[in-house]
Amino acid sequence: MAPPRASTATGLDSPAATPLAPADTDWLRHTLVVTGPSEAVARFAAAAAGAGVIPWVLDLDRMEEDWFLNLAAPPEGERAISLAGARILARRLRDAAHANHQRALARLDTDRRCPFDLQRLLPVPPAILRLGPEDPVSQGWLWAHWGTTRALRHVRALPAALDGRRKRMAELRVEFWSADWSPWPALRRLRRDWPDLTLDLRPHYDEKNDAPGEAEASEPERAMPRNRKGRGRTGTGRPAADRRAP
Repeated sequence: MAPPRASTATGLDSPAATPLAPADTDWLRHTLVVTGPSEAVARFAAAAAGAGVIPWVLDLDRMEEDWFLNLAAPPEGERAISLAGARILARRLRDAAHANHQRALARLDTDRRCPFDLQRLLPVPPAILRLGPEDPVSQGWLWAHWGTTRALRHVRALPAALDGRRKRMAELRVEFWSADWSPWPALRRLRRDWPDLTLDLRPHYDEKNDAPGEAEASEPERAMPRNRKGRGRTGTGRPAADRRAP
């Protein structure tokens, strides 16, 4: 049986969901355990493996201008650089962002090191990608379809713990960190798309949820400027532990 086709629904015909994303991202660790017939688990593993990158279309002009404004007129304190220096530095940041983004895009078709890539399973539609990662509509789409507003981080495969006596059964066990919330909407959709499998998501709420290191952030995401006030995410308070279980 061929693997289920990934969702292509955009949600553009309905009002965009308003993501509950605090200004300071809180990263939550999860363990996902996928069990079922060996062939079905193998198909899911092949479909889920990807580069772990969302191929956004970046508005480099806007990013450069945001960097320049933040350097030339910092929200707090006095400017520490001349206007000419701010313009030069903003251009260098733009060039670095472009180079990083191109390197990330070049990995999309060949890199399969991320064992649970939501962009492979539930891809962001092209119309949303063209809006960029900070657009409120983009954030709303991710919130409605994935349940989190950023790509998963620190995704890694864990050793299987399936009882060896269960013949013709297999298990895929992965660990990942998600931004602010658990990806319950994505899990509900995957359960519908893969009815032969059991997908068990286990959030680790009892742990201190420090943000994972930047080393495993996607290259374009590392280069993104921080949001200016009033753009992109909404909400200012840090949410309590995510209990939005399906």
